[in-house]
Amino acid sequence: MVSFLTFRLHGTIPATTGRELKADLRLAQEAGTDHRRAQKQFFAKFDAVLDRAPTGPRYFENEKMAEVLAGEIMMLEETGFRVHGFAILPNHAHIVLELPDDSPLSFAKAADLLHLRTGTNCRRLVRPKLPPEAEFWQVGWFEVEVQSPAELTRLLAYVRGNSRQAGLPARFQEWPYVSE
Repeated sequence: MVSFLTFRLHGTIPATTGRELKADLRLAQEAGTDHRRAQKQFFAKFDAVLDRAPTGPRYFENEKMAEVLAGEIMMLEETGFRVHGFAILPNHAHIVLELPDDSPLSFAKAADLLHLRTGTNCRRLVRPKLPPEAEFWQVGWFEVEVQSPAELTRLLAYVRGNSRQAGLPARFQEWPYVSE
């Protein structure tokens, strides 16, 4: 099974915006919109808010912090996952992961590992700016199960082009935290 996951830093979407996005999703589902289509529409709006970065931390602008996350993403391969691609943006990350059908692990375990390990290691780098009780990652993540090879190709193209679509400077479009 292959999934597309998006993680974001805590506080990167204003609470009112988050409620509005969830309300839009509920309305679409209540109106009879196909569940998968409603999820994709929700994600497009959700990711657009993250790309605009209206509020919250932008810790991954710091290359040392981005390196920590990139290293932990690659470490997932040692736990049985296959990393098809990833992109680290200033306030969130996209990862396309494959988990073999016979694996005792889950995508939830991968997310928990990433949250725990990167949160701990990155906190050390931002210690003066982040009180010990403050959250690093937003609890949870966005996940879409990949349905076909064509969808996998589209998602990988999206991941590779996200920094350009977000209007980030050339350094984000060229830096090593977007996999090929």
